[in-house]
Amino acid sequence: MSLPIKELIDFGIRQLSDAGVADAEIDARELYCYMQGIDRTALMLRWQDVLQDNQCEEYFRLIQQRASRIPLQHITGRQEFMGLPFMVNEKVLIPRQDTETLVEDALELMEKGTLRGQAYTDSLKKGADVLDLCCGSGAIGISLAKLAGGAKVTCSDISEDAIKTAQQNAQINGCKSVKFEKSDMFDAFCRKMGNKKFNLIVSNPPYIATEVIGGLEPEVRDHEPAMALDGGEDGLKFYRIIAEQAPEHLKKGGVLMLEIGFDQKDAVKDLLRETGRFEKIVGLTDLTGKDRIIAAILSKNKQKTA
Repeated sequence: MSLPIKELIDFGIRQLSDAGVADAEIDARELYCYMQGIDRTALMLRWQDVLQDNQCEEYFRLIQQRASRIPLQHITGRQEFMGLPFMVNEKVLIPRQDTETLVEDALELMEKGTLRGQAYTDSLKKGADVLDLCCGSGAIGISLAKLAGGAKVTCSDISEDAIKTAQQNAQINGCKSVKFEKSDMFDAFCRKMGNKKFNLIVSNPPYIATEVIGGLEPEVRDHEPAMALDGGEDGLKFYRIIAEQAPEHLKKGGVLMLEIGFDQKDAVKDLLRETGRFEKIVGLTDLTGKDRIIAAILSKNKQKTA
């Protein structure tokens, strides 16, 4: 059976829509582009072409995979982030556009000393030591290494599979200077690296409450690593560890930047404030206006700050 491309993709859209896939039209087109190794512009130029049986069958196979709620990125093995290519698999969290907000804010801070145009700190210079904690695919740290001139980036994760994936992504993006450490939170930086300190610690830790995970979309619940999602009973398990231990791994005037869930701003700010180790604790929103980022500066004293 041969079909025009338009009819073939329309079939794919219907199949994905019937399966409950949210972005059926986008995904149907992306799968065709992936199959043919072309971009969207080339697809439009070929819109009236007719595909032969073997190509139609291959497309139907890809559509069936996506209809079973396997993430698009796991089928194609890739995800763009900050305009850069990243390899993804079932061992790492798929980089989200929301997280680009964290990277953009960190870049502004490193280059200008401002956050959203407001003066924040001049303690970060190009060439700063940066830790991407709970790095997963390495999207945050590698993007900073690629886009912030001279940044010395270390990526760490408890998962050896995640570290291997991040190392491959560093190679794909030509970031030879990025270092990698397998570490349960800060453990390796206490023992192996002798209390290593950084100018900037960025992290997108697991922050979904355990009981919520079962209600997530199948793409997330069934195909992304639970350890990258599960933030404990209240979703704050790893923020507590970071709030307590990050001060020992920040240089004087160092900055901590965290991605958070949309309803966690006050709780995470309170955790940082209660340590008495941070100042200028601020919350920032993403492009949709949801709370997404917390930034804080290591205080010069250990007394509780307002």
